[in-house]
Amino acid sequence: MTTPIVEMDGDEMTRILWKMIKDELILPFVDLKSEYYDLGLVKRDETGDKITIEAAEATKRLGVAVKCATITPNLKRMDEYKLHEMWKSPNGTIRSILDGTVFRAPITLPSIKPAVRNWEKPITIARHAYGDVYKSVEIRADEPGVAKLVFDGESGKHEEVVIQNFKGAGVLQGMHNVDKSIRSFAHSCFKFALDTNQDLWFSTKDTISKKYDAQFRIIFEEVFQEYKEEFDKRGLEYFYTLIDDAVARVIRSKGGYIWACKNYDGDVMSDMVSTAFGSLAMMTSVLVSPDGNYEYEAAHGTVTRHYYKYLAGEETSTNPIATIFAWSGALRKRGEKDGLKDLMNFGDQLEGACFDTLNSGTVTKDLVNLMEGVEAKAVNSADFIAAIRKNLEKRLA
Repeated sequence: MTTPIVEMDGDEMTRILWKMIKDELILPFVDLKSEYYDLGLVKRDETGDKITIEAAEATKRLGVAVKCATITPNLKRMDEYKLHEMWKSPNGTIRSILDGTVFRAPITLPSIKPAVRNWEKPITIARHAYGDVYKSVEIRADEPGVAKLVFDGESGKHEEVVIQNFKGAGVLQGMHNVDKSIRSFAHSCFKFALDTNQDLWFSTKDTISKKYDAQFRIIFEEVFQEYKEEFDKRGLEYFYTLIDDAVARVIRSKGGYIWACKNYDGDVMSDMVSTAFGSLAMMTSVLVSPDGNYEYEAAHGTVTRHYYKYLAGEETSTNPIATIFAWSGALRKRGEKDGLKDLMNFGDQLEGACFDTLNSGTVTKDLVNLMEGVEAKAVNSADFIAAIRKNLEKRLA
């Protein structure tokens, strides 16, 4: 390696797996250069969450990062960890600083059939990571009254519309987005489509939301003009449709494309797609910024239930595949950016070793009942990673 990657450590069971993966599958084979940032909840609390910002800024500087799953605290976690504050989601902070888009795709195996039987290729969900309900404000109207949406521009322009004339109690919500973020989202989607050589679908509900959702459609169409020539040259398609039509088309499709969604839509649809393909533990996630920075991680959380078992001295069979693929993806991208073919090859061979292990029937407990045509045997996490190492050594011999 010539340029370091940013390494972001995390929490609970995935933190335990992180060290096992590094010790068994990375350090024996790669002269690893990384800038290490501990994004575990304890360190985030100690630093007032400044370490998360530092990690994101380092990613902008170095261009490639790999991240372990982290805890986003609630009231229960505040008490458990004796936190000074209920810190925000590290992923949300990093997405905001990088102005990035999250792409989630399932890791598929011949022996794990999707619940949707006609799906033959992975479906990648591109989720806009700004605004919508995640930055909304809400009011509980507990009496009759008038709710209004008001905009006062710096020029003195004043706009006002009535949301609802409440005859009784109710609730209301105001959410927003900004053209700059939507445009960055569009650029990231088109660049990733070219990067992976896949068609791009985009869906909103602009027939109902004639200004908010329509603005997404308008900006995507504008940005597409910058990429149209290259799309045409490669025979790739950019396709826009309504979200309800998109869902119907996705279910009937064979897969093999990127489906771009607004923030909430992407949150929901990525879980639907991952579950239908088999397991959230077999789902990759990469954050891509419009200026070409990449951050790789697993799509799942910190596997709290297994962590408590681990602390109690019990054996656990936690699936590390998505976290391993975060490492392989980051190392391959670092090799690609720096022109290091051996590092790119290592990323490919690490993933190949994972497939060799799974296809042989050596799996973690979560996959046993999903596999067809293979005699699956569940092993603990350490033995599973050890089996992957054996297959990796064979491939690199």
